[in-house]
Amino acid sequence: MRTSKFTDSQILAILKEYESGQTAKELSRKYGFHYQTLHDWKKKFSGINSTKELAKIKELESENNRLKKMFANLSLEHEALKDVLSKKW
Repeated sequence: MRTSKFTDSQILAILKEYESGQTAKELSRKYGFHYQTLHDWKKKFSGINSTKELAKIKELESENNRLKKMFANLSLEHEALKDVLSKKW
């Protein structure tokens, strides 16, 4: 998936401008993106007011991904041990 040329803090600033009354088409011309992208950002960043909140969410997402990988590895080891122990010698 293609990464955005805007940082998360820039996106939040653009969304604040949108909420202050500028139209999506005006902002898209000003910053150089498609106006539909603004609506996608609005869905993605709804309820986030500051970059501190955004950083905390990113940190929690990375921790969640790390824990999911750890669980997958442990469950794989568990299944392998069950297979080894269940075989008759």
